[in-house]
Amino acid sequence: MPGPPTAVIFDCDGVLVDSEELAWSAWRDALAPHGVEVTQADVRDLTGRSEAEVYAAFGARASLPPRHELMETVQSATLDRFAELPRFEDACGAAHELASAGTPLGVASSSPRRRLSATLDAVGLGGMFDAVVAGDEVRHGKPAPDVYVRAAEALGVDPRRCLAVEDTSIGVAAALAAGMQVVAVRRGHVDPSSLGAATLVVDRVTASTLRRGVE
Repeated sequence: MPGPPTAVIFDCDGVLVDSEELAWSAWRDALAPHGVEVTQADVRDLTGRSEAEVYAAFGARASLPPRHELMETVQSATLDRFAELPRFEDACGAAHELASAGTPLGVASSSPRRRLSATLDAVGLGGMFDAVVAGDEVRHGKPAPDVYVRAAEALGVDPRRCLAVEDTSIGVAAALAAGMQVVAVRRGHVDPSSLGAATLVVDRVTASTLRRGVE
């Protein structure tokens, strides 16, 4: 790595906001009329994947409406739940502190742009990041590195000089493939043993932890 990292790029769902259960609740409601049950194994295996991959996984089990129709149902149901959307104060506080110190910040998410923008706005983070890249703006979703590479480009920083903050093994793999260091935070929806490939695994995100990576 050519020197220490100089920018921090956050995943959104599961890192900045506690949205995973709300999102899966929306999927359950959208899929139930088609006879598809969302299991805990589905949540484990598909969390962090792009909407195209999630649709394909469930579409292999049953005849579903066209992807754009089902996703409109899922997205509307998700957005309807955003009044209840909690944020993770550890990561949000760290982001605010780093932004105040002038650290370049980005978001690299598997969520489509519509949901991602609404998510950040709902928890008071809209406009805070220097670069925000959504899952429907890149060719390949996580664990491919595309979304992280695009975020680094938007920041004008070599990916090898970026530190990523993730919460899933899929996200960790994406950031590592982009050449970044990765801080993985243990959240309740993910088996912590799956995060072992990360550069560092923590129980909570703090500015001091991330700052040690950007100084």
